[in-house]
Amino acid sequence: MSNTANAHSDSLQHAEQTHGADGHTNPEGSEVFTTLLNSLGDHHELNIFFGHYKILPVMLVDDGFHVYPNVDAMEQAGVFTMHHPEHEHHIVRTSTGASPKLDLSVTNFVAYEFIAILIATIVFGIARGGYIKNALQAPKGLQNVVESLVLYVRDEIVRPNVGTDARAHRLMPYILGIFFFVLTLNLVGLMPGCHAATGALGVTAALALTTFIVVNFVAIKDAGIKSWLHHLLGGAPWYMFPIMVPIELISLFTKPFALMIRLFANMTAGHIVLLSLVGLIFFFKSWMVTPVSVAFSVFIYMLELLVAFLQAYIFAMLASVFVGLALGDHAHDDHHGDAHAH
Repeated sequence: MSNTANAHSDSLQHAEQTHGADGHTNPEGSEVFTTLLNSLGDHHELNIFFGHYKILPVMLVDDGFHVYPNVDAMEQAGVFTMHHPEHEHHIVRTSTGASPKLDLSVTNFVAYEFIAILIATIVFGIARGGYIKNALQAPKGLQNVVESLVLYVRDEIVRPNVGTDARAHRLMPYILGIFFFVLTLNLVGLMPGCHAATGALGVTAALALTTFIVVNFVAIKDAGIKSWLHHLLGGAPWYMFPIMVPIELISLFTKPFALMIRLFANMTAGHIVLLSLVGLIFFFKSWMVTPVSVAFSVFIYMLELLVAFLQAYIFAMLASVFVGLALGDHAHDDHHGDAHAH
């Protein structure tokens, strides 16, 4: 199980590697849970399949642009450190202890995003190759799975919510990209010794921000800026402007915020429960606890597998729903001359 593996490898073994030189011992008692939960955080090294690889570049903006091939090279340069006595595990200036103005480093979660993009590209490349080689044959295998998911997203998520076929066609690349990107990140996070990047607020915030931009861009492009601004009145008379516009603006930003928190909370919650169950084994150090802990961990893991698909579906669904809501009465109007969806 991925999180069981993370618990044992990414915390206990990793603690031994990173803190052994400082004289720290393996975590015991209540420290076990703190150590396990810390393994959910981001790192400046690639933690994958039980291995810890210091291959991720460090890029910092401070009194210039500093680039290092990995954290060890950064430490050797002596300008920045992650071992400052007052700021342990944070990159700060060696001399002053001040954080750099901007950290653009490729971290563990960023690496997982690139891995997810690579996996999705390969999967779609294989499916595309199947269509090129056997254009007149029924899809099978991986090609059939991909086609079924694409058609489901189009017919059950995008079309019913955005109003017209033309608009659904234009939005499909984005909604499909979001759906498969989130799904791939979630599934990779369930593999042995891997991490779920969707359990980081930075990742979910970026996804929510892009959705916010796409939703409002489509609304302004299709309905017009005048109709979009009028929509901020919520259908109320113009003299209600001082009351309705602030409320609608709050609603405008609440939707992407809800997207961000929902994905982050759901993916993090399952991992915390799994790590807590595994931590009971090391906390009690009794063989009687192990079967119960493992049994519940397997159940939660199966639940996490369902959540991985469910959260990708919910994110894509809500993005489509928000487009329809932003268009309001113009949801079924198409200014490009195409037929109505309904």
